[in-house]
Amino acid sequence: MIIKSSTVLRNDYGTISTLAHEKQEPIYITKNGEGDLVVMSIDAFEKREELIRLKAKLDAAEESRLSGEPTVSIADARKRIAEKYKNA
Repeated sequence: MIIKSSTVLRNDYGTISTLAHEKQEPIYITKNGEGDLVVMSIDAFEKREELIRLKAKLDAAEESRLSGEPTVSIADARKRIAEKYKNA
């Protein structure tokens, strides 16, 4: 976990920006000794958002499976994909 004060952000933005891009993780910014903000690179943020969307899709698929909806085996899925490519 990276923690920096708001003073560092205000006085040395370049260091915070470089750190965010190099570490690819959130930087916690404190104000008066308490947590205030989180800063991260756009790339790290977009990767994090994509992971959240993927987890939501996986959760929905697992709920469907547990509720008894029909499933497809990997072998059947591969066969269906191969047929679609052959017919395309």
